[in-house]
Amino acid sequence: MGSTSSTAGVMAVALLCVPAVTGCAGDGGGSPMTRSEARDGLAADASSPGPHRDEVSARSTALGRILVDGAQRTLYLFEGDARNTSTCAGPCAKIWRPLTVAAKATAGGGVRKSLLAIAVRADGARQVTYNGHPLYTFEDDHKPGDTNGQGDISFRHRWYVVDTAGEKNTTPQQDTGGLY
Repeated sequence: MGSTSSTAGVMAVALLCVPAVTGCAGDGGGSPMTRSEARDGLAADASSPGPHRDEVSARSTALGRILVDGAQRTLYLFEGDARNTSTCAGPCAKIWRPLTVAAKATAGGGVRKSLLAIAVRADGARQVTYNGHPLYTFEDDHKPGDTNGQGDISFRHRWYVVDTAGEKNTTPQQDTGGLY
């Protein structure tokens, strides 16, 4: 009887460990995830179901038509950035995650391909830009269509959703008071 409970315990531990092992990145073993995708919990395998991470498209929201990534997460611009140059790094980039790609971004529905480009960040990552604005997602957007970062003041500047012309959308939604 002691042998049966020991076997069950070992199997339970093994089952708990499998997702952790298969989801690891940077192990040198040909993992199918990039470091940024592992951080964001997104698989890089093109055969996996669901949207492509490198696609930027438009979505209708209460704030109008705005840009979203392949997972339908709202994309933001940071007023502190220079044209095609991100100034959001360190703690800023943990809260406002740069939209990065391995190669290039794809223009989806409602997006002008001519406004879509790549800028190389200081850490070497390839960040997607639209009309010269580096693009970011916000950690407090929990589901597709959330726009919780609209008008936020963080890291000494405001954050805005991006419209399909590549301009900031200043429609008021909220002001969190800026804790950072």
